[in-house]
Amino acid sequence: QVQLVESGGGLVQAGGSLRLSCAASGRIFSINVMGWYRQAPGKQRELVATITRGSSTDYADSVKGRFTISRDNAKNTVYLQMNSLKPEDTAVYYCNVRPHIGPDYWGQGTQVTVSS
Repeated sequence: QVQLVESGGGLVQAGGSLRLSCAASGRIFSINVMGWYRQAPGKQRELVATITRGSSTDYADSVKGRFTISRDNAKNTVYLQMNSLKPEDTAVYYCNVRPHIGPDYWGQGTQVTVSS
């Protein structure tokens, strides 16, 4: 069994910052890609950012230059530093872990609310 524990969400004013963390534990042998997705009310879940084991990154255009994804392979943990937050960043943020073998895993989600 694999568990993903997310933390760091909350309420922040526009222009503020938050840092999300997601730690994977349990029967997981080797993680290939880690990432963050988000889902706003009434919208589909969308990719925010991903990072490979070798630290190659990919970002949604809407967050480029404001968000930074990073990971600690020794701790099986992925981070998302979010700066210059906007009201349109309000969503539930989900951690995703993609092992080299087997299915993806998802976190339970953490709410990020940005007030104007």
